[in-house]
Amino acid sequence: MKTDKSVRGVILDTLRRKKGLSLGIACAVCGAIAASLYPPLLLGKVIDRLTAGEGVSAALALSYFGLLALAGAMESARECGLTVMGQKITHALRSALMDKLTRLHAGSLNAQEPGALTARFVGDVDTVENLFTGGIISLFADACRIVSILAVIACRNLGLTLILLCLLPGLFWFTRHVQKRMLASQLENRRAVSRASGQVPETLHNLRTVHALAKEEYMETRYDGAIEQSYRAMEKTNFYDAIYSPVILSLNALVVAAVMLLSASGNARVLTLFGMSAGTAVAVINYISQIFTPVESLGMEIQTIQSAIAGVRRIDEFFALPERTEPEAVQAQATGAQVELRSVTFGYDERPVLRNLSLRVMPGEQVTLTGRTGAGKSTVVNLLCRFYNLNGGSITLKGADGKEYDITDVTLHSLRTQLGIMLQDSFIFSGTILDNIRYGRLDATEEEVREAARIVRADEFISEMPCGYNTTVNERGNRLSQGQKQLVSFARTLLSDPRILILDEATSSIDTK
Repeated sequence: MKTDKSVRGVILDTLRRKKGLSLGIACAVCGAIAASLYPPLLLGKVIDRLTAGEGVSAALALSYFGLLALAGAMESARECGLTVMGQKITHALRSALMDKLTRLHAGSLNAQEPGALTARFVGDVDTVENLFTGGIISLFADACRIVSILAVIACRNLGLTLILLCLLPGLFWFTRHVQKRMLASQLENRRAVSRASGQVPETLHNLRTVHALAKEEYMETRYDGAIEQSYRAMEKTNFYDAIYSPVILSLNALVVAAVMLLSASGNARVLTLFGMSAGTAVAVINYISQIFTPVESLGMEIQTIQSAIAGVRRIDEFFALPERTEPEAVQAQATGAQVELRSVTFGYDERPVLRNLSLRVMPGEQVTLTGRTGAGKSTVVNLLCRFYNLNGGSITLKGADGKEYDITDVTLHSLRTQLGIMLQDSFIFSGTILDNIRYGRLDATEEEVREAARIVRADEFISEMPCGYNTTVNERGNRLSQGQKQLVSFARTLLSDPRILILDEATSSIDTK
């Protein structure tokens, strides 16, 4: 059954399920903003009293330091809450990606660029976590802090408020300009990293071929090209990030200098807007630093957001891939294992492979398909397993009730549990040999596993392994030869006790006997 998902939907669903944590983060954000507004006012009051020759009460001093401590505690609580929520979102996203991956048909997967899937599960999901923990929430908190400080400054110094309001449109334009340039660079970098990441497993998988054809330098050149493209993209990003902070800091210094000069001008009209006491001046300078500090941090937050948006787009593109269609829960169990292809037509990317193929396989019958390379032998296997959808015709399976079922009308689990498939490329999972064979039927006993291995003559070499059936192997390991991998896969297929056995050049690496 197709499920419509997006990064936004997964995040909102996680926030709804973790309402308590979400509320706690919101309270911590608001509390931190409110607590940070009062210390400058108290400090200004202390300075005004000292300049007037008045004493400062212990309660006032304790209130000042207490509010500073409260603001720090609220910031810490916010960071802790964001970290936990970010981990929850990361877990939910990766689970949703895996669920989507299991629902894709072979055509969608084959169209993916090498390394792109791994990049989505790892790098792109990490950037989405950063989007939540260090991007959107921080951006929202900084925006609220800026608005709150402006409101307080307006009550203390109307002239400074007017100056800041005149500066904000320019800052907004400058921020948007940096934002657009950084987004383009981040997208370019993502594409380059994806190509570089895809070449690593491709090179490892074909390492012997690379060595045999003496193409080491060529592969290095290809990899260096992708890395160089990524480097150039990151250089652009770093450039815009580097110029953003100095511009903000310079504006901060200019505003402070301008306000101090105007407040000391002695002009009555100017003083009506910029006149203030010593304590108010200290508070205002403190607020100016507070208002420019979050504006300065917007540079890092923009970079985080742009990087995350690129990741979000790539993940949403993956979520949008067409899924295999799943019919209603109809279970068909084949008794005589009769399979029939009627006028089957199929092609890859507008390239026809099969045209009006009709074939019937009766119970107990063995059928061999022969033909030149590319004639469609493996395609028949892929269609029978529903790795691809037919362009025309039908494939039927005889059920336990004697009726014929179209394979598109039964559940994939019902169909594939009746098929034993041995493909030309044998794959070994990380784990023991016992686990690899038992993958065909997870509830099989050890004796049943050994019996399946004995049937295909795999027991002989397995018994000679260091730990026998408990020997640890993996796809890249050198413990098993290609022929031994094929025998282990053969035993795995036989252990599932299929009603229909399909062999796609399954003995290409082993003795035909």
